[in-house]
Amino acid sequence: MTDITKILIANRGEIALRIIRTARAMGIRTVAVYSDADREAAHVTAADEAVRIGVDDSDSSAPTASYLNIDALLDAAKESGADAVHPGYGFLSERAAFARACGDAGLVFIGPPPDVIEAMGRKDYARRIAEQADVPVLPTYQADDPNMHFPVLVKAAAGGGGKGMRIVRNAADLSDALAAARREAESAFGDGTLLVERYVEHGRHVEVQVLADAYGTVLHLGERDCSVQRRHQKVVEESPAPTISGELREQLLSAAVRLTAQVSYVNAGTVEFLVSDDEFFLLEMNTRLQVEHPVTELVTGLDLVELQIRIAAGERMPLRQEDVVSRGHAIEVRVYAEDAEHGFLPQAGRAGVVVWPHGEGVRVDAALRSFDEVPPWYDPMIGKVTGYGPDRESARRAIFGALAESRIDSLITNLAFLRTLLGSSQFAEATIDTAWLDRHPDLPFHPRLEADGPTPFDLRDGWRLAGPPLPARALSTQARAAAAASSAPLDGVVRAPMPGTVIAVKVAAGQRVSASEPLGALEAMKMEHTLTAPHDGVVARVGASVGEQVSIGAELFVIDAEPTNAASGTEDPS
Repeated sequence: MTDITKILIANRGEIALRIIRTARAMGIRTVAVYSDADREAAHVTAADEAVRIGVDDSDSSAPTASYLNIDALLDAAKESGADAVHPGYGFLSERAAFARACGDAGLVFIGPPPDVIEAMGRKDYARRIAEQADVPVLPTYQADDPNMHFPVLVKAAAGGGGKGMRIVRNAADLSDALAAARREAESAFGDGTLLVERYVEHGRHVEVQVLADAYGTVLHLGERDCSVQRRHQKVVEESPAPTISGELREQLLSAAVRLTAQVSYVNAGTVEFLVSDDEFFLLEMNTRLQVEHPVTELVTGLDLVELQIRIAAGERMPLRQEDVVSRGHAIEVRVYAEDAEHGFLPQAGRAGVVVWPHGEGVRVDAALRSFDEVPPWYDPMIGKVTGYGPDRESARRAIFGALAESRIDSLITNLAFLRTLLGSSQFAEATIDTAWLDRHPDLPFHPRLEADGPTPFDLRDGWRLAGPPLPARALSTQARAAAAASSAPLDGVVRAPMPGTVIAVKVAAGQRVSASEPLGALEAMKMEHTLTAPHDGVVARVGASVGEQVSIGAELFVIDAEPTNAASGTEDPS
């Protein structure tokens, strides 16, 4: 066994705070790391020590210079005298090279062994291991297969989180989808390898939390339903799954344990499945702690971070499968800095007053405080709110009330969208599948609510949660820039809908384009956004080049409409 006395947390935000909380309760000191953008972040002041990471005196805000910089993180661990590293989720948490480098440096990596991360972190390798464990997988195609049956799902082999993923419904769109998915995968994971598999139209996402020690003990801690997603990223998670039968639940739990044992897994992990009626198929295995672990902790009463640390230290599993009992129901929502009214585009900027809810049946995992800055470099999730109750309806009402108490001023967030979603009959009846939000983009503003008549969310009068109406003059600068970006089609100017990096320019000045034709692409917070022509016309100007950082509202393309015959004074020859 290894005596862990100081943990370096190779992450930021709410997950860093979550790890600090458990470590402190265990009497273990913590070291926070921070980029230049995070100098005053909550996790920096909460830890016992904090170390800046970066390359010399250069700005370290970009993840590649800080939270993805293995050498800088190892230097910080050495400087602080840490004897263990917790990767959290995202960033380097599923990079085998990081886990291996920690081991080589004499540090305990609080996660699975590097070879397991390598095997299960790639969806193509994981498929082969799943087949060996008799776990169902979806059929796949070669990209040039003439017998491909649409729709198909293109996804990155080397990672998850919805990055590098595209639904393709016909052969004509396949080439562009492959190119876009490959770019996004290379940016997020450093590997552009793709899989093309059958797409299940109305599937549900059900995942199993697993836990294994180094002595061969493998347990499941129940399942979670994460079917409420937009753009393949989770929005709401709950446990237990509300729509599966007892028989199917046992099949899922058993399959997850078999897969975990097959790969000789150690520590906490999650096996994700796609469920369609009574069928289920492996999606992937996440070799880390999940964002949504609080719902499992609430229904089981277990501290997953503590169990991670104890197993990493070499302790035997302190539980038997019969000790794991699920009681009640928990529902978690992810609070994002994003514009639900304009395609869930990520946002950045300084928050005003921030009020998180509290009270019985409510848990908050958040790092955003009043007047904190949300930088454009990282994932736009700024917090999680979880409701708990004896049954699903009680939990839904708890989270619904908690969202009504929440307030984030001067920053565009999805709070109102979440309250509308949780109040919809579709959520109450658990009829939402993984693609439902994408098929109903107008949900935030035209929902089918339980109550009759309009609600404050249907109006445009400046009403907001937990505060007086917001006057026009008090709207954030960013909100007015967003309004400008959304008006682009009226004048032929295509503006940046969010701050980010130009990653593709597909047209040149003087080129004719058709309405909705791709002009280029912008990346922000690890997600790619395609910019399209607002109407038929000619490219009058290209205002940015590949690699350029642009601010929200920046003019990227100008499309002049070609004059009609009538406007030019000629008659239609037909």
